Amino acid sequence: MEQELTFRDLGLSEEILKALEKKGYGYPTRVQAEAIPPFLQWKDVIAKAPTGTGKTFAFGIPMIEHIDADSEDLQGLVLAPTRELAIQICEELRGLLRYYKDIRVAVVYGGQRMEPQIKALNAKPQIVVATPGRLMDHYNRKNLRLDKVHTVVLDEADRMLDMGFFKDVTHILDKLKNKKSMGLFSATISQEVMTVSWMYQRDEVEITVPADQDNKPDIDQYSLTVSPLEKTETTLRLIRAMQYERVIIFCNTKHMCQRLSDDLRRAGLDADCIHGDIRQSTREKTMKTFKDGKLAVLVATDVASRGIDVDDVDCVINFDVPEENEYYIHRIGRTGRAKRKGAAWSILGNFPEKAKLDEIAKYSHFTVRPMKFIEGDLLVEEEVKKPPVRKRFR
Repeated sequence: MEQELTFRDLGLSEEILKALEKKGYGYPTRVQAEAIPPFLQWKDVIAKAPTGTGKTFAFGIPMIEHIDADSEDLQGLVLAPTRELAIQICEELRGLLRYYKDIRVAVVYGGQRMEPQIKALNAKPQIVVATPGRLMDHYNRKNLRLDKVHTVVLDEADRMLDMGFFKDVTHILDKLKNKKSMGLFSATISQEVMTVSWMYQRDEVEITVPADQDNKPDIDQYSLTVSPLEKTETTLRLIRAMQYERVIIFCNTKHMCQRLSDDLRRAGLDADCIHGDIRQSTREKTMKTFKDGKLAVLVATDVASRGIDVDDVDCVINFDVPEENEYYIHRIGRTGRAKRKGAAWSILGNFPEKAKLDEIAKYSHFTVRPMKFIEGDLLVEEEVKKPPVRKRFR
């Protein structure tokens, strides 16, 4: 039997090994085992791996190993599509830096006042995690320099380039005159990701981690079909009947997100929401409350939810079926993490939503079981009636 690779086998520093041990990690995931060695050798890496497979450590560990702690130059740069993800990456890097005295990391993103970020940049961090737009703001105001950056990573590159950041990202990459290695990490490799790779990487090491049984979340998927006016009541009934204690509910719009959160609170549930119209500081506070286990139900839009990294979410509920197949995969990937079993429910209020969910299930090779409530709060599988065979008359 093949011996399982450990982090120590990868030749990492004692400081990193102690931080990983403190967090309870002994063995790298596949993307970490394949990405860390070439990164340590200053090679370019393009990695396609599903969400929840440990991509942050795959680029964060070698980036930290390359930092010269005696220098106050900015040496490592991570670009992320949303502020939530940028904050999460920064937190994970700080966890890895627990036993380093002189390596600092700062995070900059839109939606927060410039002053605290300028103060953080004045402390001379060697690593900066940023959203592209805000990084350009700081660069143009001369709050940071990019000429000494040797390692750059684009995390969730597909999403970032999808969101219209292509121009900002290439503008930033053009400024990195001393870049030695570049990482592109993505759940899907889109045309834009390939273009950026072609323009800025050389002899890149390609890594593909399929969504196999080892890293595919263990999630049971169900649907409930009700009238549109019964959706809120059904959501409430589902949470209570199944006695879920930590739930994330997704809505397609900010308005629906806010309304559902208010309705659930009025019904006595401990619920709150995050969406684009809520101030960043409030969103961070809500996220922390949910992560700390002090909030039972978090209602979110897709963009606001990027970077929700909580290991013990009992269930994800799609109050609205998402517009994109990829969104569905990202949403349900918030449950069933860290080898736990998860559940995903989609509340269907009309035929187009049912058709969309069928399309997603077919595209993603998922099995979604239709359920219904019977007397009391008992849930049973609904029998799907096959359409009658029409006889043709001549």
